[in-house]
Amino acid sequence: MSWRKEMFGVNKPIIALLHLGALPSDPKFKRGTPIKQVIDEARKDLHALQDGGVDGVLFSNEFSMPYQSNVEMVVPITMGRIIGELRSEIKVPFGVECEADPMATIDLAAAVEANFTRGTYTGGYVGDGGIVDTDIATLLRRKWSLGLDNLRMLYFLNNESDEYLVPANLPAQAQAIIFNCEPDAFCISGANAGIEANSDWITQVRDAIDRQVPVFANTGCRAENIKEKLAISDGACVGTAFKIEGKFKNHVDPARVKEFMEKVREYRAENKDA
Repeated sequence: MSWRKEMFGVNKPIIALLHLGALPSDPKFKRGTPIKQVIDEARKDLHALQDGGVDGVLFSNEFSMPYQSNVEMVVPITMGRIIGELRSEIKVPFGVECEADPMATIDLAAAVEANFTRGTYTGGYVGDGGIVDTDIATLLRRKWSLGLDNLRMLYFLNNESDEYLVPANLPAQAQAIIFNCEPDAFCISGANAGIEANSDWITQVRDAIDRQVPVFANTGCRAENIKEKLAISDGACVGTAFKIEGKFKNHVDPARVKEFMEKVREYRAENKDA
């Protein structure tokens, strides 16, 4: 049995991205906003996603832009409070991602007992935030020291908004990461949140690694294309498509979640291994 089947009950899960509002210290955080308001907004989105039938939920500080590679301490602390207050209402497997700080993500996962994480854990990148140099060796040692043996880690194979410092061959990169790091899954992204991931890249990577590790479509899945994406991948992470008018800045639209998941159910009815 695959770890996805064991965790989510399906082989090709739909992981919904629950984008928390801006948090204290974030430039987009409005001074004087009570944390209870952020919690209430997250609660509403959580129930809309779960009621719509998603297989899992990933909590992320998506509106902490521009992202920090070493976040302010108040950010994961606030995320921990939010998730803690919602914990009794979370009915599906859940993960965390503290953008864009892998070490804070691992520590947060330990604190809230998350089932999985997602993030940029390997490689060197350049973008509007400068040069980012990850440290997977230290990160995996931290995971081990915290006893997180069952924490599943979904690795970005390409970053959503940054580029590798030198052009990378994604299939070759995937093979190297498997050899050195033993990832639980890869995520292949488009240029930004909501931008469709390149289907050829997904197929090429899956073929190159001979299905050793699941490959997720990380961005740009919509009700109109999810069947196509599931046919060539091992699951999907979905955020923007679930939002009002399909716009990144908005909150979750329950009707869009249900429409999307109906397409997923149709696909699963036609493909018993999904």
